[in-house]
Amino acid sequence: MDTLTAKSEATYATIINAALDMAAADGIGKLSLGELAKRTGISKSGVFSRVGSLEALQTAVLDEYDRRFAEEIFLPSLQQPKGLPRLIAQVHAWANRVGNESVRNSCLYSAGAFEYDDQSGPLRDRLQKGVEVWRASLRKTILQAMELGQIKPETDPGQLVYEIYSLIVGLIHDSRFLRDEPAQKYMLNAFDRLIAAYRHH
Repeated sequence: MDTLTAKSEATYATIINAALDMAAADGIGKLSLGELAKRTGISKSGVFSRVGSLEALQTAVLDEYDRRFAEEIFLPSLQQPKGLPRLIAQVHAWANRVGNESVRNSCLYSAGAFEYDDQSGPLRDRLQKGVEVWRASLRKTILQAMELGQIKPETDPGQLVYEIYSLIVGLIHDSRFLRDEPAQKYMLNAFDRLIAAYRHH
């Protein structure tokens, strides 16, 4: 890689990292090329030449968020056996991420879902797609657990995905909005009871 290319990639990474921090603090819909230029010390034309439109920037930020989410939540769970152990690992890692002070206010999808639930457009579509991809991944893991006889055969995977997601949304609300310290413990206790109800003995 030549020096010019390396510098260009480093600049792009600086822009995306700063944009991700802004989106985490203020919401994906509050991103602005002008504010991003101020924060990075890069000219507005320099920011624009690397990311293009605001819509392209929002997409790039969500792509980077997805990459980090997969790196922290999904990929480590692949070290666990297929099915229920993997599902439990994913949910525990997800709960730890939600309750982590260092990434507070960084749940772009939950914040975006409430901000754009009654709107339409490319950003809402991209947010919805991201949620659906992750839910499909959870569903796949649940189906594996059913095939392996770890979860009751009559389980509705969609119902279990919904219940897991509802627990996470509750955790986000209580840990981030109410600043309720035991929220993560409560959520994981509820998840343990949920899995116990679905487990095939």
